[in-house]
Amino acid sequence: MLAYVGLGSNLDDPIAHVIRAFRELEEVPDTKLIKRSAIYRSRPVGPGNQPDYINAAALLQTELEPLALLDALQAIEHSHDRVRIEHWGPRTLDLDILLLDNRTITSDRLNVPHPYLAQRNFVLYPLADIEPDLKLPNGTSLRELIAACQHDGLERLES
Repeated sequence: MLAYVGLGSNLDDPIAHVIRAFRELEEVPDTKLIKRSAIYRSRPVGPGNQPDYINAAALLQTELEPLALLDALQAIEHSHDRVRIEHWGPRTLDLDILLLDNRTITSDRLNVPHPYLAQRNFVLYPLADIEPDLKLPNGTSLRELIAACQHDGLERLES
């Protein structure tokens, strides 16, 4: 199964957290890191007065079931001392499953496609680095979403 994962960090050397997370994704059992995006800087969404975010995306090939993959990603977050206190608050590392093949999943623990994927430039542009012709399960193309999304506050840092 192909899994697109969003990475984000805005605390304690966020670029280092994202780069380390790319390496850790390669170590997830029954999973291979196929491709990664460039690294981007974005304005925070949510509570004000927090640092800018560093964002990226990764494409994984995995044999794990969706919730097992989620557990593996949350274990990586935990290894970065991720603490869930404030919704959309600052964090050392956030790993989100954005898409899983052409699946739609709605559960208490996991919603795929990610519910805010279409509105977040810091998700769409990194996904386009990986797969510019990507289509969501509902048939909407990534190009359409990017055309409708503002680029404000998003800066590509490195490839």
